[in-house]
Amino acid sequence: MSNETAALILSAGASQRFGGVPKALLWVEGQSGVRRIAEICLADGFSPVAVVVGPHRGPIAHELRGLDVELIDAERWSEGRTASVQDGLASLPPERDVLFWPVDHPFVQPRTIDALLTARESDLIGVWFIPTFQGRGGHPVLWRPQVRNDIFDLRPDAPIRSLVPEFGPQVRRVAVDDPGVVANVDTPADYEAASHLWTAREGL
Repeated sequence: MSNETAALILSAGASQRFGGVPKALLWVEGQSGVRRIAEICLADGFSPVAVVVGPHRGPIAHELRGLDVELIDAERWSEGRTASVQDGLASLPPERDVLFWPVDHPFVQPRTIDALLTARESDLIGVWFIPTFQGRGGHPVLWRPQVRNDIFDLRPDAPIRSLVPEFGPQVRRVAVDDPGVVANVDTPADYEAASHLWTAREGL
């Protein structure tokens, strides 16, 4: 059942700090991170679920086989992360809210997504919902359609977070008990640390 919100999963980078190994394929909870993220989004009824891909399109497409997801080619992925986000957003229905989930945050728990959706449903003013853990903001984030044009106006290499001050009180921070929202897996050391913490907290 659709919750009338789209999901945009970002997996378009070259993973240079991983020696070219796609971060999307890192193992989390018995499966690749990108498949885990996609399955969580599908289970929560997001529609469409779009995965933005770049140089690692082939292995990521193989990993997502059998899932009802759309692959969006980021033609400008080399210009910057925001360029890939812009390419992905352009493929989504303009009237829909968007859950934006970078694949370098694969340890986020499903309950965090539920917390973001709940916060949105009870807030008619907020347009940008950011999960926080111990006061630190992270990902995924939830955008209302009002955010889209501002993202499209950014330079391809400009950080999207630079828009946060512009929205001021319309940015909502949602406290969650989930270190996965701030576990940005950029390097093998990041992945090892996040994996150990996730295993310890989940009792695995």
